[in-house]
Amino acid sequence: MASDLNSALNISANGMDAQTTRLRVIAQNIANQDSTGSSPGAEPYRRKTITFESAMDRAAGVDTVHVKAIGVDSSELQLRYDPANPASNAQGYVKLPNVNSFVEVMDMKEAERSYSANLSVMQATRSMLNKTIDLLK
Repeated sequence: MASDLNSALNISANGMDAQTTRLRVIAQNIANQDSTGSSPGAEPYRRKTITFESAMDRAAGVDTVHVKAIGVDSSELQLRYDPANPASNAQGYVKLPNVNSFVEVMDMKEAERSYSANLSVMQATRSMLNKTIDLLK
């Protein structure tokens, strides 16, 4: 039984770690949503993406979630007419980052819910462990 409870704690901890990384990536995207290039025609900040994978934790004998990769969103960049910007091209257009703050906020809320769910599992597991210890006294 203790092994099962330890596995539950391990699974939840890995889930919380993955969601923490996800929140860090989202924070980077939001912080750089207005970061254009610094020279004419230069590339602006590109939105980062995160992918997860299920991986076997051999010590615990269970599947847990891990960050597989942090990538770059290669979607099309928008152009804005701003000839005064140092990053504007010969026609006066500046490439803008492909970060959509609405999408980032929705991702943030989902990550927060997942983190909270894993935290609740950890708290319930810890409570069960404490009750088991109390019974053994």
